Amino acid sequence: MPVWLDNAIFYEIYPQSFQDSNADGIGDFNGIKKRLDYIKSLGCNAIWMNPCYESPFSDAGYDVADYYKAAPRYGTNEELRELFEEVHKRDMHIILDLVPGHTSIEHAWFKESMKPEKNEFSNRYIWTDDIWKGFEGYNNIAGCIRGISDRNGSCAVNFFSTQPALNYGFAKPTESWQVGPDSKEATASRLAMQDVMAFWLEMGCDGFRVDMAGAMVKGDSDGEATIAFWQKVRTFLEERFPDAAMISEWGEPDKSLKGGYHMDFLLHFGPSHYQCQVHHLSIMGMRLVCVI
Repeated sequence: MPVWLDNAIFYEIYPQSFQDSNADGIGDFNGIKKRLDYIKSLGCNAIWMNPCYESPFSDAGYDVADYYKAAPRYGTNEELRELFEEVHKRDMHIILDLVPGHTSIEHAWFKESMKPEKNEFSNRYIWTDDIWKGFEGYNNIAGCIRGISDRNGSCAVNFFSTQPALNYGFAKPTESWQVGPDSKEATASRLAMQDVMAFWLEMGCDGFRVDMAGAMVKGDSDGEATIAFWQKVRTFLEERFPDAAMISEWGEPDKSLKGGYHMDFLLHFGPSHYQCQVHHLSIMGMRLVCVI
């Protein structure tokens, strides 16, 4: 576990509404830099920044159109690098929000996957083999996109219809169009996401808070396949970025910690053990305060 996490006190920043430095009505990286001393004066020594990648912002930036490019409304990659440097000058740390489960429909990967001709990205997302087949009965799949391209199939979505799910496999494949979590297709998706992580860690960020961390592998009712997925990512990080912090949005610490995360993030839906913890603390006469 990174030593700096032992005493980390995080300040959450949604860039769009935090500090506008150029009077365009939208917060930006330079605005955040202006407030770093203020944040530190509050007693915070770490920052969690919500998604800051290029996006059409149909879901507050959780619909990524380019993992390697900062959202122009916030600034440039170089300005984001400068923000990392300014944070570190103050003996602080900063983690980014990583969205590995899905992209925007505007992502180049998805545009390629919609083509009827087989290509490198045909299986980067989860497609059925017929447009009339959906995903009823599969956990961690919210619905599907269909009829928007010449490809014959339906594409799984994680939340909104603008967020096609990346393909990390099915725990127990039962259909010809499904692949297992150790398949070449699922492995290619994982390696692509590891490349994204490496890009930002090399630029200077200190880790990630991972969106929907428990929903990577589909049809994974007990979470074991998703735990195995994150253990592979943990091996990658230990080899190349041992000081990178990983915080999961999972809500089940018994699974996320086993998967190699350092901390688990409370979810307000699904099976969450935190409700039990709060209940027991109340019985013991203790108070638990959460500031977001």
